[in-house]
Amino acid sequence: MRGFLYVLSALAVIGLAFWAYQENYRTQDSLKEVRRLNAAIADADARLRMLEAEWAYQNRPDRLMDLVDLNFDRLGLLPLGPEGFGRVDQVIFRPLMPQTLGRIIEVSSDGDANGGNL
Repeated sequence: MRGFLYVLSALAVIGLAFWAYQENYRTQDSLKEVRRLNAAIADADARLRMLEAEWAYQNRPDRLMDLVDLNFDRLGLLPLGPEGFGRVDQVIFRPLMPQTLGRIIEVSSDGDANGGNL
């Protein structure tokens, strides 16, 4: 009986060692994946910051005014001022048309696969 317990204990130790060995490599693979994802996030963040800086550079007011002046003949853009806005009572709203159905649709639970139960 004692020999059987020794063999069983040895097998349990070998099984646990094998399990720990596999878990160690799974953990290392997961850590490598986390490092890879963190590097990808850092690259995306750097690209986003670069694009935001480029957007700010392209939307400088002096540059946009030069483009407006250059393309005034084609676009007819004018600077925004208070006279460019109106009051709400000056807006012409189209009248609401009542929506009608072209045909009547009957709804019935006859022939329902559940027997009418939900």
